[in-house]
Formats: sequence, C-alpha cells, structure tokens
Amino acid sequence: MNEPVVQISKLWTVFQNGDKPSVIHKDLDLTVERGEIMSLVGGSGTGKTVLLRQMLGLETPTRGTITVLGKPAAELGKRGAASRVGMLFQQGALFSAFTVLENIAFPLRELKCLPSSLIRDAAMVKLQMVGLPPDAAGKMPSDLSGGMVKRVALARALIMDPPLLLLDEPTAGLDPDSSDSFCDLLRALHQGMGLTVVMVTHDLDTIFELSTRIAVLAAQKVIINDAPQQVVAFEHPFIHDFFLGERGQRAMTLLARPSLPN
Repeated sequence: MNEPVVQISKLWTVFQNGDKPSVIHKDLDLTVERGEIMSLVGGSGTGKTVLLRQMLGLETPTRGTITVLGKPAAELGKRGAASRVGMLFQQGALFSAFTVLENIAFPLRELKCLPSSLIRDAAMVKLQMVGLPPDAAGKMPSDLSGGMVKRVALARALIMDPPLLLLDEPTAGLDPDSSDSFCDLLRALHQGMGLTVVMVTHDLDTIFELSTRIAVLAAQKVIINDAPQQVVAFEHPFIHDFFLGERGQRAMTLLARPSLPN
C-alpha cells in the first residue's frame, strides 16, 4: 500500500485571543492519498487555510503531527518546500515588480545553482503548460486579467514539478467562463503530471467538477472525508446548508447531466 502524501494525526491549533485561547482544531485527523484531488470545506473560522499553511510548513500546530511526503511538515518550512510542494495563494501573490516570466522563474532562481538560460526555458515551458502564449512572458502583473494571474501563479507553483499542489480558493474572483476554463486546466495538469491536489474552496461548481474526495471541517475536526456523493448524504447542519441549498442542488444537477456528443 502506498504511503499517504499527507498524514495528519491528533492535530490541535490554538491561537491566543487576548487572555482567552481560541481552539481552531482539536484532535483533527486527515489522510490525503496519492493522486487524489481533495477539497477542504467548512464554515468561516474552521481553519481551512491554516491547515494548508501547516501542510506547507509555514505554521506550526500547537500539538499533533503532520507528515508530508514522508517527512514532518516542519522540515519543509525550514528547508524550503518549493521542490516538493507547490502553493497557489488566493490572490496569486505575484511580485508586482517582476514580469510574468520572472515570477514563474523565481523559485528556480532562488536555488542559485542553475544557468539563466535553463531557468528561462523551464519557465517558458510552464507558461505554455498553463495555456498562456509566449508573448505573455514580458507582461507585468498589472497588465493581466484575473484569470491570467491565476495561471501565472499556477505556473510558478509548478515550476519545480512538485508532486503535491496546494490551492487556496483557486477560482475565487473569476467569472463563470474563466472558472470553468481554470478547472479544465487543473484537471488536465492533475492527470498529465500525476499530481496530488489539496484545495480550499467555497465554489460548489469547482468542488463537484474536480474533487475525488471532500473533507468537511466542523466542530474543530474533520467530520467526514469521503467521495462527494457520500459527503452530501452525511447528516450534519453545515453539510445540509452548504451542499443542499439552491446553489448546491444546481451544481449537482449540472454535474449529473450527460455530456453532449462531439
């Protein structure tokens, strides 16, 4: 049996809120298997993005263990996780003073051990992989649409071919067409590169389009981690409100429709 890509056990996250501690996670367990696309969903304040940052090694839990690709997540934060874990932040987090190509190439340049020509070629390959034309390489972030910013940030996250990709609200702020196009891109890259993906998203269309499993955070832990159909059938107030409201029903109906013949 393959070792899980992410293994979280008995995790506690406690923040100090004045004199009163705030418990975000309590005895949280989560397993992410190789090759899946897992969506993390939950209400506001359930610590979804915090959990992503802990997987990346940027934050340390109060208690418990997080193992990523066979190593403690804390080691990723100390040694740099770019070669093992790619991260797409919610707003893209591009460097405004860098061109598109410079943004994509940044993690490779930080290694300071590769020739500039090789770095440029690798960045151009990733630019084309995310569906952007070569002439986008010299543009500045301020010249890009929201969809292009997401694609450039994705190219940067993938520049070192990491086996694990973390996404924070990947389709937030995109119009429906751009969101659908970005989902198609993520699906193709997931299949083509053999990626394992963990994403935080509130977008129901994205969840149902991409997820192989959904992990629901509530009551300070993961209350269910299963295939979408099983999650939707699970009895819990958050699941009922989130998935079975009008938007959720519409997303599931669209997903269930048979594809039109070519």
